[in-house]
Amino acid sequence: GGIMLPNHAPLVIAEQFGTLQALYGDRVDLGLGRAPGTDGATFQALRRQMKDAERFPQDVQELMYFLGDSTDSSPVQAFPGAKSKVPVWILGSSTFGATLAAHLGLPYVFASHFAPQMISQAIKAYRDNFKPSVYLDKPYLMLAANLLLADDDDTANYHFTSAQQSFVRLRRGEKGQMPKPVADMSSIWSPSEKAMVDNALSVSFIGSVETVQPKLAEF
Repeated sequence: GGIMLPNHAPLVIAEQFGTLQALYGDRVDLGLGRAPGTDGATFQALRRQMKDAERFPQDVQELMYFLGDSTDSSPVQAFPGAKSKVPVWILGSSTFGATLAAHLGLPYVFASHFAPQMISQAIKAYRDNFKPSVYLDKPYLMLAANLLLADDDDTANYHFTSAQQSFVRLRRGEKGQMPKPVADMSSIWSPSEKAMVDNALSVSFIGSVETVQPKLAEF
């Protein structure tokens, strides 16, 4: 699962994911992101402050402490969670997360599904700064991508308009549920919005299996 850690106390996440691992074993891993993942009003409703994100490196290490073996003598322990060693990944869309993951010797997931312009820089930062750890002896990297398969390309592109509309609404500051797909986007977005969405969603694989499979292999 992916958790935007500034929205939560590390102890709470350790206990929640300790519970998930107790139920589902090694099917569970934990991705940690630094962004609040929401708007300012919702962030305040969660009783958080923007400066909480500045503690992200410390909060990651505190969370890993609660999940590890070093809590026997601690007055605060995660139940369940302690000694569970739930695998931790760092999530990021910039070189900040890449560098942090590298210094901690953790696996890294880059958000190329919405921040493709930073792929090369993030990969380089992660690999160049990686320090072997008890978790990994060499860099381990995952790239996120948008994937939508259908029986044919037209059907897939039709359903992908829901994601395109969502990005337009996000940039406009509009709220709401996932929009229904439309046959034509031209009346929904402006030329500048189309350019923005096309850039943000450029790492997308949309179409039939025959269309998508070779593109994924090339990526």
